[in-house]
Amino acid sequence: MINTLKNILGFGPKVEYKELVKAGAQIIDVRTRGEYAGGHVKGSVNIPLNEIGSSANKIKKNVPLITCCASGMRSASAKSTLISMGYKEVHNGGGWMSLNSKL
Repeated sequence: MINTLKNILGFGPKVEYKELVKAGAQIIDVRTRGEYAGGHVKGSVNIPLNEIGSSANKIKKNVPLITCCASGMRSASAKSTLISMGYKEVHNGGGWMSLNSKL
C-alpha cells in the first residue's frame, strides 16, 4: 500500500525522463490553459486535469506518458486517473519547471 502511494505521488523508483522522451513518451501538462500559456515543457500537450477523462482521443495509448503540473499534486491525480482508464506506463513528472530541467 505504501509503495503504491509512493508510485502514484512520484516517489517510486528513479525515472529517466530524458530517456522516456527519446523513446517517444507523451508529456501531458494538466494545468489550466492560462497556466500553460505562461510557460510549459516544449512538445507537451495541455489537457487540464478536469478534462483528462473526456480527452482520451488526445492521449496516445501505446507510449509512456509523463504528467506534469505546477507542483506535482494535479499530475499525481492525473496519473491515477490515466491508470484507471487503462493506460499502462504513466509517470508523474511533478512540476513542469522541474521536469523541464530533467529533459
